[in-house]
Amino acid sequence: MQRYKVTLMYDGTAFAGFQRQPDKRTVEGVLTKIVNKMAKQPDPAIVVYGSGRTDAGVHALAQVVHFDFPFEIPAENMHKGLNSMLPLDMEITKVEIAAPDFHARYDVSGKRYLYRMDLGEFRNPFKRNYTGHWKFPVDLAKINVALQDLVGEHDYTSFVASGAQTRTFVRTIYEATCRIDEHNNELIFEFYGNGFMYNQVRIMVGVLVEIGSGTRPVHDILRLYQVKDRKQARRTAPAAGLYLKHVYYLGEDPAHPTKLPPHQR
Repeated sequence: MQRYKVTLMYDGTAFAGFQRQPDKRTVEGVLTKIVNKMAKQPDPAIVVYGSGRTDAGVHALAQVVHFDFPFEIPAENMHKGLNSMLPLDMEITKVEIAAPDFHARYDVSGKRYLYRMDLGEFRNPFKRNYTGHWKFPVDLAKINVALQDLVGEHDYTSFVASGAQTRTFVRTIYEATCRIDEHNNELIFEFYGNGFMYNQVRIMVGVLVEIGSGTRPVHDILRLYQVKDRKQARRTAPAAGLYLKHVYYLGEDPAHPTKLPPHQR
């Protein structure tokens, strides 16, 4: 058995999310079917493991998965073979031969997400599947002040949707930035942290655009940490604007420049 680490991008518009679900088109489901077809339907079936879930409508620029293949095929040939069978809304960007103990999910040390928010007065029909929309004026300076309150280790209970399956709501955000793409008239948010929970990025963006529009105090995020109440964060930005930009692994993560020993992973 040969273990492969695969990096892929996908347009999430027509997917019901990453994780396989009965009778629904998902990224994991499509990829699993193709990998098994390429191996001529082995028994037992090949299982594809992802770095984590993305929700319906969310996109990925660099999702990572791994699987064990019953034949040793050069990475370049695996790359070409998979892409020749994938639908047009998915593409493999990189295939690597992985160590036998590599795990796409459990070895993750950080993730980077990007969020695009269209600032046009009206909803652009050609952007509706790829951006959120906020028609009100925003003060970028206020947003950038508020972003600094997100950085660090915090309990993000107020920023997690109900149904999140996690033992703790404490996470660390290493970087949180926002800029204006003047050419496309969009706010571009980026968040880099050791992990993000169900709808967390979309809820944070919802709070930030309200701060930028003056309907929340600049430091309202500090209050939300204290109240631990999802309802007070209010809105969730649309899934269409969210992109998984990069998945970091121990040894390649800027926040973890050296590989940790096994007992600390």
